Amino acid sequence: MGGRASVGGPPMGNAPVGSARVGGRASVGSASVGSASVARAAVRPGPSYDQLEGPGGGPGGPKGKDLTKSAKKRRRANILTAAAAIVVILLGGGVVAGTWFFDDVQLTEPKAEDQVTQLFASNDKTLLATVGDTNRSLVPYQTINPVISEAVMAAEDKNFKDHHGIDMLGIMRAAWNNFTGGDTQGASTITQQYARHAAELKEISYNRKLREAVIARKMEDHYSKEEILGRYLNSVYFGRGAYGIEAAVKAYFGNNRSSITQPGAKGAITPAEAAVIASVIKQPEPSATHQGYDPQNSLQNAKERWQYTLNNMVEKGWLKPADMPAKFPTVQKFDPNKCRTDCGSQQATGKIVKYVKNELRAMGISSEEQSKGGLRITTTIDPAVQKAAETAANRANEESPLHDFEATYKTALTAVDPGTGRVLAYYGGPKGTGWDYAGPNYNDSGDFIGGGRPPGSSFKIYTLLAALSDGYGFDTTWDAEVKKIGGDAINNASRENLQCDKRRCSLETCTIQSYNFCFYHLAAKLGSDKVAEAARKAGVNFITGQQGRIDLNKVTDEAKLKAQLGNEIGYGQYPITPLDHASGVATLANDGVYNKAHFVKTVMKRDAAGKFQAYKKEKKTDKQVFEKNVVAAIDHVLQKIPGKNDKTLKDGYKAIGKSGTWEFKDGSTSQNGDAWFVGGTRHIAATVWIGREKEVKKKMVPQPIFKTPNGKSGMSGGSVPGEVWKTFLDLANKAMDYPKDDFLPDEKVGDPNKKGNGLPPEKPENPACDLLAQLCQDGQNPQNPPNPGGINIPGLPGNNNGGQNNGGQNNGGQNNGGENNGGENGGENGGGQNDGDPTQPGDNTDQGGGQNAEPN
Repeated sequence: MGGRASVGGPPMGNAPVGSARVGGRASVGSASVGSASVARAAVRPGPSYDQLEGPGGGPGGPKGKDLTKSAKKRRRANILTAAAAIVVILLGGGVVAGTWFFDDVQLTEPKAEDQVTQLFASNDKTLLATVGDTNRSLVPYQTINPVISEAVMAAEDKNFKDHHGIDMLGIMRAAWNNFTGGDTQGASTITQQYARHAAELKEISYNRKLREAVIARKMEDHYSKEEILGRYLNSVYFGRGAYGIEAAVKAYFGNNRSSITQPGAKGAITPAEAAVIASVIKQPEPSATHQGYDPQNSLQNAKERWQYTLNNMVEKGWLKPADMPAKFPTVQKFDPNKCRTDCGSQQATGKIVKYVKNELRAMGISSEEQSKGGLRITTTIDPAVQKAAETAANRANEESPLHDFEATYKTALTAVDPGTGRVLAYYGGPKGTGWDYAGPNYNDSGDFIGGGRPPGSSFKIYTLLAALSDGYGFDTTWDAEVKKIGGDAINNASRENLQCDKRRCSLETCTIQSYNFCFYHLAAKLGSDKVAEAARKAGVNFITGQQGRIDLNKVTDEAKLKAQLGNEIGYGQYPITPLDHASGVATLANDGVYNKAHFVKTVMKRDAAGKFQAYKKEKKTDKQVFEKNVVAAIDHVLQKIPGKNDKTLKDGYKAIGKSGTWEFKDGSTSQNGDAWFVGGTRHIAATVWIGREKEVKKKMVPQPIFKTPNGKSGMSGGSVPGEVWKTFLDLANKAMDYPKDDFLPDEKVGDPNKKGNGLPPEKPENPACDLLAQLCQDGQNPQNPPNPGGINIPGLPGNNNGGQNNGGQNNGGQNNGGENNGGENGGENGGGQNDGDPTQPGDNTDQGGGQNAEPN
């Protein structure tokens, strides 16, 4: 029994086809056709012109004769040997017949050729990345422009429709040259070329010709001429890195042209253009002895081969003499350095490929289907927003705040549309290869190997969501002197010049000033699991605890979760990724409505006519996960932070923000190691991370970060990361012209029974309380918590401070003492509506005086 030939990707058009596989197997007599392994696609020059044979014949022939007697004897022996070989080959028909019936040659359906899948930006025009090793896009053979098919037959095998797949003269020429020492020859009929490709018959010899002939004959019986030609056109190499006719048309005449556009339609390939494409097949790329037939490499060779092809088209009646083109068409300039396959490796957007693959699987497109390629994916990445991200985050750009920093500084920037969950920009490094600082990293087996950094105080937004949802308000007070459970001091609690009383610091002040003690004690009261749950609901999928990475969407045991996450979660000890963080910020910017962050907008695949049709699309996941009043209260406070850090956005855009910094410990000393700034507008949420690494013993090791390249001062989240964040949002807002929408108005939330661990707030002075102290109970009037004033005090004769509305919303009421201000001398305007605000008329810090009032 003969061996098997796997159908794979050997040279077509005298250039490697690479990893393409077509499938099938065949054996010829006792000679094994071979089992070919799959090779990686490569574009290299094929055999020299002198080694090639085609319809026009190739140069070369018997070498110069040696007329010595010994040489003559050798030549006679070679001729006799060659003659004997030719007899054997001619008798090969019997051998072939024998193998046909007795060796059970099986021709299975060839596998589909490898294709490239293209990922486009949201505008459906900008190519972001490609997936696959072979620049090929398969098209149904029935839809290929017949002008192209005719030109290819004219160039490679003008008698294709007349023979049965075998060129016996070619076999004889190959045998003669092999035995006489002449040049080996390769090309033959289109069917034989495709058979050679399908069975991976790589050597150039008469032995290969016999095997090729058997497979070609069986193909002719199994497939129609049209199907063989179509398969050939989808597999052959055309140079310029283009495999298959569709890629060739785009490589030579532009991306707006297609091989399936029919004659007469706008953009259809003309006979002159088809002849150019067909002519390059003979030798697409230069060799050591010939420049090939690409017009850019040798216009003279290209024109000669082009004319040969056109003449054959006329001879066969496929082109009327009167329609013979007189002018060689203009061919698109070829840039050999431009990426055509696996293009994501050369640009930042290549790092989104792993997300796209996961989302395709979630849509029901299996890994096997993905590996076949040929999909057209429109991603959510907006090219203008992505450009803004790369301008701000890539230190190679002069506009980046990191431009003068050394290469050890690493940056991540991610941006999400709060209203849709679409990822608008993704920067985890300048190239698609290498470590991804914005998201997770996996090895070749798909195992997680790292990703995410401690978010520091920027994580406090989730602690606030958990706390306010549980009834704590921004007016709760916290004690900076209370230590951790176990007695350790809380980081930054011992700051000098706290902007509050150490024993009674409000949660609002702790948020704006980024004090950690409030958030540690909140996490202790709530439970670390509740803080993690708030982060999950907002959009954080993974967090790295004390025992490794945790998928928050799969947590079923709260006790185990709490065992991995201490109360330090309240102020950001445990690593998360910038992408997850951007998703969480987006939920805050969207009034507590969660939309799953995603990268795939639409997926298209070719139909039977070869045209791309809708296949899969994104699904919106609107879900109200936090109460609007809770989010309104948090956003009101977070809007104060960009201005505090001198990061107010241009052109009046309102933004929420939060900085964060985490320490890098080196022995007994601690310095900053991770710096974040997160936040955004109603239309774009963004996170920025900056860290520093250097290679130590072939491993990248974190290093402390500094504010300036000379390392004089430590970098914090509000410094350079905040500047990158502001630069990005200013550029994105300008490019997109987003509306300047406001956030929800402030809401006072909080259960009076939910107290912090600090002392109660100090009571401001109130003359009414001096008179009726027993009635002044903090917080009884819900219109003005926690300002003293107590219940509504009835107007007393002659009293200018009592009145129906004393203690109300404006600390004294509109008329400060009721309609007649409690007595005949009260006066009409006592107190004023904006009492206490020195910028407004009617101000009187004595609360009851007013323009016409008199003291008691």
